[in-house]
Amino acid sequence: MAVDEAPVEKGNTHYLENVDEQAAHIANQDDHDITAIQALRKNPTTVLWCAYAIWILVLNSFENQAAGSALGIPQFRKDFGYAFGGDYVLPADWQGAFSGGPVASAVFGSFAAGWIADKIGRKLTYAICFLFSVIGITLEVVATNSPIFFGGKFVNGFAIGGFISVSFTYIGEIAPTALRGILSSAAAIAFTFGPFLVALIQKGEGSKTTRWAYRSIFVAQYGVLAIGVAGWPFMPESPWWLLSKGKEAKAANALRKLGYTPEDVEKRMAAIVLTLEEVKRETEGASFLECFRKSNLRRTMISIAPLSIQALSGVFFVSAYSTYYYQSVYSSDMSFILQIVQQVLSLIGNVCSWFIIDRIGRRNSQFYGLLLLTVILVVTAALATVGSLPALKGSCALILLYCFVYNVTIGATAFTILTESSTSRLRVKTIAIGNALQNGIFTMWSFVIPFVFNPDKAALGGKTCFIFAGLAVFCLIYLWFCQPETAGRTYEELDEMFIKGVPAREFKTYVTDAQLRGEQAKEIQRGS
Repeated sequence: MAVDEAPVEKGNTHYLENVDEQAAHIANQDDHDITAIQALRKNPTTVLWCAYAIWILVLNSFENQAAGSALGIPQFRKDFGYAFGGDYVLPADWQGAFSGGPVASAVFGSFAAGWIADKIGRKLTYAICFLFSVIGITLEVVATNSPIFFGGKFVNGFAIGGFISVSFTYIGEIAPTALRGILSSAAAIAFTFGPFLVALIQKGEGSKTTRWAYRSIFVAQYGVLAIGVAGWPFMPESPWWLLSKGKEAKAANALRKLGYTPEDVEKRMAAIVLTLEEVKRETEGASFLECFRKSNLRRTMISIAPLSIQALSGVFFVSAYSTYYYQSVYSSDMSFILQIVQQVLSLIGNVCSWFIIDRIGRRNSQFYGLLLLTVILVVTAALATVGSLPALKGSCALILLYCFVYNVTIGATAFTILTESSTSRLRVKTIAIGNALQNGIFTMWSFVIPFVFNPDKAALGGKTCFIFAGLAVFCLIYLWFCQPETAGRTYEELDEMFIKGVPAREFKTYVTDAQLRGEQAKEIQRGS
């Protein structure tokens, strides 16, 4: 097939009949022969569009952090709460609704985006999410009572759920194998950069005695959204989705926009189609139900478990309640400064993850990272139990350490595992399930934690960390026995290992048929 021309659209089956399997095997081996630096130099445009998808995720983290940070703004508690003990507090039910509402709607947004993205493509699904986000942000900005503010956050929740499903799918589909781990873990920086922006705005505006003390945070979301909308018209559609729909000419054009040469376009299309067709033998369709059939059930569990582990190991508490907790120990100004420090440490932690995720692997990063976080949670809760001022300051310091370690390890690798462990035909739906399950757990915490943490309820404060430490122990058991090592594997190789049922402990050293075919194809190419 000559990719320089614009051939008539044909069915995917027809293309398979003419696909150059030798070219597909060479493409698979090329993915092993190239280093991350070489891949970056060869595919700068692809990396740029991965960065675009990562930027879209900033809207997600910005929105999630905005609700928790607003609790730390005295004017917000005054406008939406009631007087208690010389200060103002939000009613626990509305507090849970503000935090849990958008998380709950994100569950529906994730599932809807997973279905829509397979029907109309990744690009048009983004456009729909942008529209929901504009409506939600506007309602948040103009709200003067709890129901309207809740409505804005609920509508925006649909958008952020969709953004996660589409962005991680898009990154997983276009990122070169040598950069897949780095780029998918780098996507987690969006979940720290958004809160960092919120913390800066809160530090500058949070002490005001007007509604703009908190409205400024919500208005700033327009700026983040505007950048995403500005880049959208130029975004290439996913070649994986296009080829799954038999749109060969458009797929070739998308690959050219991603920076591939004509020769590379031919090989990449051959590899994608061959992988899609091999997966079809294991999946009868592309519905959500298929995620739980045959080998896909194991893949779905492995893909989504790390996100659930994040939700069970305390990150929601740390991100949503840290400012509130700091204020029980420090002044409001110092609490806002600590919030900024927390986000800076999170950013640094994520950048560190880029350099270790391929070196130490996904499995080690998940297990040993969570083990260290469990120790931090236990000590944090123990210091909170002591209750003296030095002990409470120590618990605040450990929360900062938690943020750094989390983002170096499970905060980054979970998204890498999510994007690369799911099967090609079901990737967007598997990501939707993982995001929905995580948001479901977050929703539960958003309604439970106010009654556990708040001073007018159980008043556990930092002792809440005992709960997450206990849950983390069960997560460690799962990781030790069930988490395979997927670093450096092409999608064709991962498909083969999952279909063959290779045990988790053997993933790292297992030699696949795809590897052997690739090596043979390269030898033939060199000899010809």
